[in-house]
Amino acid sequence: MPCLLVSRGRLVKTIRFKEPRYVGDPVNAIKIYNEKEVDELILLDIDAARSGDTPNYDLVSRVASECFMPLSYGGGIRSAAQIGRLLGLGVEKVVLNTLPAVDPSEVSKAAATYGSQCLVASVDVARGFFGKHLLRRSGGAGEVKGDLAGYVRRVQDMGAGEILVNDVDRDGTWQGFDLGLLQKVTSVASVPVIACGGAGSVEDVGRAVHDGGASAVAIGSMAVYQGRDLGVLVNFPSRDALLRAFACS
Repeated sequence: MPCLLVSRGRLVKTIRFKEPRYVGDPVNAIKIYNEKEVDELILLDIDAARSGDTPNYDLVSRVASECFMPLSYGGGIRSAAQIGRLLGLGVEKVVLNTLPAVDPSEVSKAAATYGSQCLVASVDVARGFFGKHLLRRSGGAGEVKGDLAGYVRRVQDMGAGEILVNDVDRDGTWQGFDLGLLQKVTSVASVPVIACGGAGSVEDVGRAVHDGGASAVAIGSMAVYQGRDLGVLVNFPSRDALLRAFACS
């Protein structure tokens, strides 16, 4: 699935969560993904995530009205009430990153009210000294205390129905997924895990599922660029190419 980033209403792409580069209009991009029959789409507002602003409900409404596939939205969500409002606008799932770290009770409240199936916990992971996994929040600007495996268990206990593993150090690099990281998460997760960060080919997508244990894969650069170091081109791998990658992995 495409994982799109927006900043001030514009479609952007980052590298390692930094230096957002303008790549187009999110609504126009979604129209193209409709034509390509994409299964699902993730939209993350990186400004709202970092600044603490409320979700851009106007943008969400416009995107949801154009999106023919299930839509997940994240960014600036601070309460169960905001989750309810987003679902009312047509969002299928909400992606939560800061909220589970700072107010777990609101996540549990939302799960009890709306169901775990609509809650995706975004676990953003960077690397420290000696490769230690560090948990990040607020678009990479803040830290989350605790170890990776323990945090995965905690967000599940709060009521998250899926986990999005967002690899900060691989974001926008085209280097492929960190399969060891994915295996560490999937070995303790009892809910579906979405791999995100590093996809550079359809073969990488297949490896994330077969070798990493992911249930789904989100792509960023591959969905908005022609290729590594090439220009902007909103696209998506063909179903045949993806099926071949899964068969060969």
